Amino acid sequence: MKVSTVLASMALISSSLAAPMAHEHHHHKREAAVVYVTHTVVVDSNGQLSTLNAQAAVPTTDSSDASSATSTSEATSTSSSSEASATSSSSSSSDSGSGSSSGSSSGSSSISGDLSDFSDPTEEFKDGTIKCSDFPSGQGVVAVDWLGFGGWASIMKEDGTTSSSCEDGFYCSYACQAGMSKTQYPSTQPSDGKSIGGLYCKDGYLYKSNSNSNYLCEWGHDSGYVESSIDQDIALCRTDYPGSENMVVPTLLEAGGKAPLSVVDEDDYYHWKGGKTSAQYYVNNAGVSVEDGCVWGDSSSGVGNWAPLVIGSGYTNGNTYLSLIPNPNNKDAPNYNVKIEATDGSTINGDCSYIDGNFNGDNTDGCTVTVTKGSAVIKFY
Repeated sequence: MKVSTVLASMALISSSLAAPMAHEHHHHKREAAVVYVTHTVVVDSNGQLSTLNAQAAVPTTDSSDASSATSTSEATSTSSSSEASATSSSSSSSDSGSGSSSGSSSGSSSISGDLSDFSDPTEEFKDGTIKCSDFPSGQGVVAVDWLGFGGWASIMKEDGTTSSSCEDGFYCSYACQAGMSKTQYPSTQPSDGKSIGGLYCKDGYLYKSNSNSNYLCEWGHDSGYVESSIDQDIALCRTDYPGSENMVVPTLLEAGGKAPLSVVDEDDYYHWKGGKTSAQYYVNNAGVSVEDGCVWGDSSSGVGNWAPLVIGSGYTNGNTYLSLIPNPNNKDAPNYNVKIEATDGSTINGDCSYIDGNFNGDNTDGCTVTVTKGSAVIKFY
């Protein structure tokens, strides 16, 4: 999760507490560039806060562009909703396990969705026509059945109460296929900083919580991808945000395959207390299925919130930002290497890789690239 609150300052940051994790962009005036600092605030295994920083620069022909960036985004968030979801009084936990699976995910066909990449949904969601007991699959919506919530990603009330079934008075959050984001979340959010999202259940039927969109899923910018040249699948698990903030929204990167990231338009997407938010993915070791990896894990599992790498993606002010971020909960190197490269005809600023457990330049805080033209791909090899 990436969040921000606008303050008066000579910088632009977007930040977040990261169980779930977030990244931020900081603008500083320099001679001929705007420097973006990826600022990540995370909760470690001991419940302590730590801050990580990485940089990317965007050249500008007019130094006034840098000095005009005068807002600061500051994140405040807690893992309470994640913990609440994991300990719901009425939840039926899915015992999905913590081990690895060497084959393809058994749910790969269902989570791939029904839309071609960047093909818009065509059927509008109609309020009050689908029962809360029925999951509205299709038009980009995918079920995450392994969680045991009837396909939903999370089910919450504004006070943080959770449930294992979509019932009256609850917001029923859902996952969208790779590259898409859910559109439904209420504009009025809890005052204590928790986030809620999804369809609202009333009188036994589902209703939109955001009337600005008639569809349940929307595409992000076509400017960020993941690609694999290894022989095992990789489960990327996006945080359910706004919602429980658990890392349960799957993107399956199949062996030798390619998939779009959700590069959310931070200027128009969900804002937390006035601040911009981006997408965050926890990336499991290769060979871990989405059912085993896209869950709230524990210290012995190495999956979910204990996965060895986090990816951040977002678009704001005309640029796309892609980040590789370490997970302080897991210091072990993953069983793959990663690098970010521009696609043919595209332009990126910055150098970002994670090879043999080390970020480029011996940077322990991760790294960010800025896509100023076209798109970039995060390559796993």
